[in-house]
Amino acid sequence: MKAKIEKFKVPKEVSHVTKALKDAGFEGYLVGGCVRDLFMGRKPKDWDITTNATPEKIIPLFPKTFYENNFGTVGIVNESLSANEADLKDTSLKIIEVTPYRVESSYSDHRRPDSVQFSKNILDDLKRRDFTINAIAYDAENGEIIDPFFGVADLARGSIKTVGNPKERFFEDGLRILRAVRFHVELDFPLDPETEKSILENKDILKEVSRERVRDEFVKIIMSPKPMNGLLLLRKLGLLVYIVPELEEGIGVEQNKAHSFDVWTHLLKTVQHSADKGYPLHVRLSALFHDIAKPRTRRWSEEAKQWTFYGHEVVGSRVTGKILENLRFSRETIEKVVNLVRWHMFFSDTEQITPSAVRRLVVNVGKENIWDLVDMRGCDRIGTGRPKENPYRLRKYKAMIEEVMRDPISVGMLKTNGKRIMEVLGISPGPKIGHILNALLEEVLEDPSLNTEEYLEKRTIELANMSDKELKEFGEKGKKKKEKEEEKEIKEIRGKHYVQ
Repeated sequence: MKAKIEKFKVPKEVSHVTKALKDAGFEGYLVGGCVRDLFMGRKPKDWDITTNATPEKIIPLFPKTFYENNFGTVGIVNESLSANEADLKDTSLKIIEVTPYRVESSYSDHRRPDSVQFSKNILDDLKRRDFTINAIAYDAENGEIIDPFFGVADLARGSIKTVGNPKERFFEDGLRILRAVRFHVELDFPLDPETEKSILENKDILKEVSRERVRDEFVKIIMSPKPMNGLLLLRKLGLLVYIVPELEEGIGVEQNKAHSFDVWTHLLKTVQHSADKGYPLHVRLSALFHDIAKPRTRRWSEEAKQWTFYGHEVVGSRVTGKILENLRFSRETIEKVVNLVRWHMFFSDTEQITPSAVRRLVVNVGKENIWDLVDMRGCDRIGTGRPKENPYRLRKYKAMIEEVMRDPISVGMLKTNGKRIMEVLGISPGPKIGHILNALLEEVLEDPSLNTEEYLEKRTIELANMSDKELKEFGEKGKKKKEKEEEKEIKEIRGKHYVQ
């Protein structure tokens, strides 16, 4: 099916590639996700072009290319964009991929075709694609589209439907089963009934897909705007068992009075709130897994007349580590997520907790992770069914964390120290050194520009000539000034968080 539509605005870095192909006597169409995004009014993440030219004919048409695969894809490097310009503008435009029309054989490994042949007919290329909404070709010069599988209509009505026989498409590449779920959450489209039925019937094919590829699609689902919907669909289709079977252990597992939902629903709502807040992957994963071990640690307390989950954060950190290792996540991601799961039960009575206890938490989780932990705990709270993410108790804890993490006001700020003072004055350790340091601190708090090695050395000699009584009084004044500044700083921190 061919038709003409109103032209889409296509960047010159893309249109110059299709024009070069046509000027050389070949065809050149935009295809795949970029066409889908253009129809939906979205900015394409990358640009793919298909043509009847073979790699040997494509390469001479452009100044800089690379060709490092078995599928005919040639990377066109846009020299008009320097590395810096690409960063500032759009990195998707720096390399445009051009692939010849292809005819593919059977897929014995359910991932790659056993053999690939180049074709002169674009219909051969479109019929090998996964979903109809990705099987639309678009001519950027004249606005012509080729849409043999009615992908434009499926975009208009919002439907994820395979090209041709769904079983054949899924047996070509089992990952397409997860891609269907991913497009569901990214585009907010339902699955076509026949496509959904085929997934249910052929889901075992996911066993043949590498863990790395499963992980990549799982990450895209979690990083989508609606990970909760994706996880619900994964469960409905019986796919979770191939990704994170441990999540299903929480289905129907009742919690204590503080929770409105079972463990499964609580985890879904917690990860959804992390997506609503736009948090990064490691925070979203920790939100999803923080209570993963509750079903394994649940015990009934006759005394409290409710369920308890003692130690679920410790067991959960181990379970989480195994899940992420199985999915081949990076060591850095595993360590961060396991750390957040391990320490997520940090709440206690903020009226009784001591700064030293808060300081120990910061040490345990790491300064670089502490605010991620607080963010995740805010999501955890919403996941219980409570309306406020940031109640007084959490705000108070935030203030205490900020207090213990601030740079202390102390003689350590000075660009001198006791050892240097002893060297300058030629004296032994004693109270006089402390008095001099406090006196110097008092002056630097008054005027920070005085905090130089040259000034402090000169001032040290002057202070040393004072009587012990004068020096002690001067030092005490500095000590009181330091305490006053600390009090002011802590008051500002608490005011920022609206706590006492």
